[in-house]
Amino acid sequence: MRSLKIHGPKDLRIEDYPLENISPYQVEVSIAIGGICGTDLHYYKHGGFGQIKLKEPMVLGHEVSGYINKIGSKVSNLSIGQLVSVSPSRPCNKCNFCLKGLQIHCSNMQFYGSAMPFPHIQGAFRENLIAEAYQCIPADGLSPEEAAMAEPLAVCLHATKQAKDIFGKKVLIVGSGPIGTLCVLSARRAGAKEILVTDISDKALEYSKSVGADKVINTAQNKNLIEELQSGKGYFDVAIECSGSPSGINDAIKCLKPRGELIQLGLGGDILMPLVAITTKELTLRGSFRFHSEFELAVEMMKKKLINVNPLITHKIPFQNAEEGFKIAIDKYQNSMKVQLDFKNN
Repeated sequence: MRSLKIHGPKDLRIEDYPLENISPYQVEVSIAIGGICGTDLHYYKHGGFGQIKLKEPMVLGHEVSGYINKIGSKVSNLSIGQLVSVSPSRPCNKCNFCLKGLQIHCSNMQFYGSAMPFPHIQGAFRENLIAEAYQCIPADGLSPEEAAMAEPLAVCLHATKQAKDIFGKKVLIVGSGPIGTLCVLSARRAGAKEILVTDISDKALEYSKSVGADKVINTAQNKNLIEELQSGKGYFDVAIECSGSPSGINDAIKCLKPRGELIQLGLGGDILMPLVAITTKELTLRGSFRFHSEFELAVEMMKKKLINVNPLITHKIPFQNAEEGFKIAIDKYQNSMKVQLDFKNN
């Protein structure tokens, strides 16, 4: 069985990977589609992000869908040939955090394609994957491409939930990559009154505009427009920061009204924070990391046509040409949004 393994920066290899035996509560999934995530790109470009670095070769990937090949003897809710979205999240359900309903913060989390623990957690970019039955959410009525978008959509649904109450609010979204654009869809579905998106790429901003953003601003070309929104103690009730960049975080803080909320979704390095603005405007700063129950919700919302992710899927590359897909995802001039790997067209 072939897999896509990262050995270091720009060292991506297709290698054999052993297929484990199936247990009574597990299923074997024939992977159909795998989406390239920003985290995968960090591993590809830099060998990690922040203080998280590769210490051994690791199979990448955590945005996948596929078809059930085999079913364990104790599995009754899935059937052979069924399309499923596979959640990459595998909490232990035994630690103190899990027992308190905080599975996102599981002390023993097994999240596909993560170099946070060592040994690393191997990812899901494999031709066949042994998964727990509870990870597999039926995606009947969806395409494999849509089903593979459940993971990033779940991330954005969780970020929207972290904002507590977006209904009727003015929302700033910083960063118009796949996550920022999905946040537009999520915030709009949650009832945001006004959504403005910022980025340094006009092409990326076009996608946010196409899925429902009221306004977009290229901050590299129109810094004055952001400065206008920062005057009078700010304009927005909620900011969802998806870039992880120091300038994006600072802009978001300055644009928030007193007692506004900053939801920090983008991952970056440690930065200096404008504590005076945070303190004097009594802002709430809240992180948003991964998801739990939102994964199944993401699948259901797509199945019910409440959120349409298709405009974001711009490229589908054969798995055997995976490095081409990574290069497209990195290259801002390729007009890419979500690049997916096709495991069935090789």
